[in-house]
Amino acid sequence: MKTAIVTGAASGIGLAVVKKFLAEGYRVYGMSRREAAPITHENFHYISGDISVAAHREKLVAAADKIDVLVNVAGVAPKVRADLLEMTEESYDHVMDINLKGTLFLTQLAANKMKAQGGYICNISSMSAYTSSVNRGEYCISKAGLSMVTKLFADRLAEYGIAVNEVRPGIIATDMTEKVKGKYDALIDGGLLPVKRWGTPEDVANAVWTLCSGSLPYVTGQAIDVDGGFHIRRL
Repeated sequence: MKTAIVTGAASGIGLAVVKKFLAEGYRVYGMSRREAAPITHENFHYISGDISVAAHREKLVAAADKIDVLVNVAGVAPKVRADLLEMTEESYDHVMDINLKGTLFLTQLAANKMKAQGGYICNISSMSAYTSSVNRGEYCISKAGLSMVTKLFADRLAEYGIAVNEVRPGIIATDMTEKVKGKYDALIDGGLLPVKRWGTPEDVANAVWTLCSGSLPYVTGQAIDVDGGFHIRRL
């Protein structure tokens, strides 16, 4: 049985990815900061932890006897949206420690375990990797950095048969976006997206599966936009 590790596994995109890989017959090890496992399944093993903590990353990787797939979903938004001119170091460190530093060093740890058999790594970044939001600059910076993490590991791990790619979600209906639902409802109704609807966690999970299923063996270092066409420049 193939094995996948999924971070941010307790809700939203992470939980959708967990369910997708379980449905495809994988054993899945999931981590999130929430205490309780989100679902019960004989092939799902949940570990409560924080990827910004080295000991927690080590515990997660050690739990799996092998790793065929790593999906880095865990991420946080700033606790308070503040103008770039008012952003605090505390907020910056909080976001970067999880979204970028934690993900980078978890990937390093897992990659060293994956080298023997190859596999797939998929990073969940965001349309914020290339879109300016001056009231959450630390989030945008973390996601832009994650795009470079994808390229670096794709380059370094190709010799071991490990493909590393990235999915960039757009406006996805999750706990993180619930607090700004009214804002995005209005933008979508006003024509922001060619595909005039919210994205779902399942939309993202399906893209992750495509990149990690072996269907695209000659693809690495690539970013796939799952955003209803937001990235298209339009007049």
